[in-house]
Amino acid sequence: MTKNLPIESPTGPKDEQFEDANAAVARLQELYNMAVEFLCDRFLNTLKTGEASVRYRAYYPEIRITTTSYAKSDSRLSYGHVASPGTYATSVTRPDLFEGYLTSQINLLMENHGVKVEIGTSSTPMPVHFAVANVEGLTVPQEIAPEFTLRDVFDVPDLSTTNDDIANGLDVENPDGSRPLAPFTAQRVDYSLARLSHYTATNAKFFQNHVLFTNYQFYVEEFEAYARQVLADPDSGYTGFVGPGNDVITTADGQMSPPNKLPQMPTYHLTREDGSGITLVNIGVGPSNAKTATDHIAVLRPHAWLMVGHCAGLRNSQQLGDFVLAHAYLREDHVLDDDIPVWVPVPALAEIQIALESAVADETQLKGYDLKRIMRTGTVATIDNRNWELRDQSGPVQRLSQSRAIALDMESATIAANGFRFRVPYGTLLCVSDKPLHGELKLPGMASDFYKTQVARHLMIGIRAMEHLRGMPLERIHSRKLRSFEETAFL
Repeated sequence: MTKNLPIESPTGPKDEQFEDANAAVARLQELYNMAVEFLCDRFLNTLKTGEASVRYRAYYPEIRITTTSYAKSDSRLSYGHVASPGTYATSVTRPDLFEGYLTSQINLLMENHGVKVEIGTSSTPMPVHFAVANVEGLTVPQEIAPEFTLRDVFDVPDLSTTNDDIANGLDVENPDGSRPLAPFTAQRVDYSLARLSHYTATNAKFFQNHVLFTNYQFYVEEFEAYARQVLADPDSGYTGFVGPGNDVITTADGQMSPPNKLPQMPTYHLTREDGSGITLVNIGVGPSNAKTATDHIAVLRPHAWLMVGHCAGLRNSQQLGDFVLAHAYLREDHVLDDDIPVWVPVPALAEIQIALESAVADETQLKGYDLKRIMRTGTVATIDNRNWELRDQSGPVQRLSQSRAIALDMESATIAANGFRFRVPYGTLLCVSDKPLHGELKLPGMASDFYKTQVARHLMIGIRAMEHLRGMPLERIHSRKLRSFEETAFL
């Protein structure tokens, strides 16, 4: 049974309204730092003494607005405004990491609604695990000193405030009756930041706004080679290359020292000062990995993510090495069925499709009708059984044929569906690595010279597509197609 101890909390500035976004974010940082310092100090002291006569509690900071008008905002924008009068609020974590994001979102709110924002302390306690997460050398051990029980003295992560109800478009209210202002609560963000560190072995601060997912190590090697090439060019705009273990190089001949054991999803970042570089995540094989990676990267609010991996070609006219541009998805992966029912369509996004097709044309020097020689557009099927071709094929093949599928993999529909779910623009460009229905299995020695050449080009196509998207206005990339009836104001 939890002890009924008196509660001690830090005392900070009172809730205050701001009409300057920079000042509002500065106050968020002040409140957040105060809470973290309080919890870390009390945690270290309690570990040292093994005694606690009070319960220590600090709260996340909060952004809150109230609008009384139905005044119409710019209808071209998919974010930056609320749908109806009322009070809207969100708890906030790591304002240092999200400074640019928070500043831009607050600015849009004030411009579109003509209101001030209120910055204060939320009613959501900050778990001690997340408070100490960014203090080097300090962790919460599994076994606490026997003199006290952690839950009696400090708040721990609470799943009731860490869920995805907001992102799933459900009719959610905050405990005080206000409506959500952002798609993720502070605890949900902190939870994902911790998971990202675990799965990728890189700090969240290195993640860039454009994310490539792959299921093949070869792309990592090509990505590093490209990174060294652009780091040699002072006009490229790229400033560094980061690998697992937060290993950073800033020059073409820099030496990397990867950790002895790679994480489950090795991640690499080709960075730019403004975060507009490219991150590559080797998620490995399977829809569960794809969901895990995208669940957590989504809280960073990337501007786009793309899948560039291998697939099985389903048409006899395809060759190994041909490209597949997904225009639709057949979802038989099942990992997102509870969050996005299979009857929900996952649409292709025009801006992403054009960027990918243009990148293929640029890299292959084929245009128009000639592009059909090496690329096919259509439905990509995603399944959860890697050895599906060993089963009785009559059922699966009939469904694939009826869906007009042209390729099959284990990740693309998952990544696209989670992009739809989290309002992150998504796309898929795959490379045919085998044709199991036509006797061309993925076996050693079967790859043709054409296939090897195309694989080398494939990553560059993904990079070129991202560079094209980087040049587009943000409001064009973040499509209204991804927004439901009543959306959060924050992107």
